[in-house]
Amino acid sequence: MKGIPTESMPREKLLNQGPQSLTDAELLAIFLRTGTQGMNVLELADYLLKDCGSLRQLFAASCDEFCQHRGLGEATYVQLQAVIEMTQRYLSETLKRGDALTSPEQTKLYLSSRLRDRQREAFYVLFLDNQHRVIKDEILFEGTIDSASVYPREVVKRSLEHNAAALILAHNHPSGVAEPSQSDRRITRRLCDALALVDISILDHFVIGDGEVVSFAERGWL
Repeated sequence: MKGIPTESMPREKLLNQGPQSLTDAELLAIFLRTGTQGMNVLELADYLLKDCGSLRQLFAASCDEFCQHRGLGEATYVQLQAVIEMTQRYLSETLKRGDALTSPEQTKLYLSSRLRDRQREAFYVLFLDNQHRVIKDEILFEGTIDSASVYPREVVKRSLEHNAAALILAHNHPSGVAEPSQSDRRITRRLCDALALVDISILDHFVIGDGEVVSFAERGWL
């Protein structure tokens, strides 16, 4: 990368200033490591981001879609999927150490990584013990592109099976709009009432959109 000062190279910049100082193109360049004919790695990274639209769209591409882009192949796709999976597992382990409540932003980040890009609406539950540590997390219901049927009896049943003392709920809006609907608020109230009968509380309900996460607790709805 002729003409670029050494301290401005992505690798050196990360070491000196931290990963948060890098642009999307610089982060992608570190991952790619090498350019292609006629393009250095930074030029290739910038080209790919413009061609795909964003890092998120690049990450969400299927193997066939990914390999259609210049400079990318199956081996790079496999490496990227491994990185994405490691990130999700890291976030999951962070929650399972008991950070679900002490780090609400980490919880939002984890839930967003799990639900944001799903094409159908999914209803997700974090089952917590009496110290608010995560016992189990799972998708209980999955619906069409715009709705999911949520059955309070099933939520109560699974909560008792896991011996949960509290829950954190989440679901995605495939439309990308995170604003909760009246239906979302009604089912949350029904779940609160049903779970209260067996002394299980709902600590929060997150609605995952495209780049935004809405918290029922922060809105004062719980």
